[in-house]
Amino acid sequence: MTNCEDCAYYMYDDYYECYVCSVNLDEDEMMRFLSGKNFDCPYYKNGDEYSVVRKQN
Repeated sequence: MTNCEDCAYYMYDDYYECYVCSVNLDEDEMMRFLSGKNFDCPYYKNGDEYSVVRKQN
């Protein structure tokens, strides 16, 4: 299961004044996400830019 807070697409929206996902999910994906069941986002991208550097040490 992915964590939205670690995702590169999880960004702060000044208009709504909260964090939102910048990926547009289709209807089926959105229903799985909102249902709260184990949802593995197919668009998840690790937003930790330093993860590669840590592996090199």
